[in-house]
Amino acid sequence: MNVDDEKYMQMAYREAEAAFDEDEIPVGAVIVCNGVVIARSHNLTEMLNDVTAHAEMQAITSATNQLGGKYLNNCTMYVTLEPCIMCAGAIGWAQLGRLVWGADDLKRGFSRYAPDALHPKTEVTKGVMAEKCTQIIQEFFKNKR
Repeated sequence: MNVDDEKYMQMAYREAEAAFDEDEIPVGAVIVCNGVVIARSHNLTEMLNDVTAHAEMQAITSATNQLGGKYLNNCTMYVTLEPCIMCAGAIGWAQLGRLVWGADDLKRGFSRYAPDALHPKTEVTKGVMAEKCTQIIQEFFKNKR
């Protein structure tokens, strides 16, 4: 684990809180490049009526626009929930340098269904703030039932 992992995961968590407040599934993402936050986002699937508007997808689009190129090999993405297969595929195509997530997604996470979806050089760190990231997801769905 990197010394700044918790700091950036806190930022991603604040994005998840924003999603929660907007009645979106509370997932937040932040992309950091050379110590600078270049993108932050949260799920927007309800607001945009778009099943692809996951936090990771929004962050990738924002980061590549910020950098002016499609590859994120010098960047780290912090996301509060393990990416799904779709997002892992996009992360792989973007050649992300490092992926850090909080809560494992045992039902829809890519590592269960497509463990090789990421670029082979992408470094993975999981479990940063896992308990807190898990709790916000559980609270959201508990309120829905």
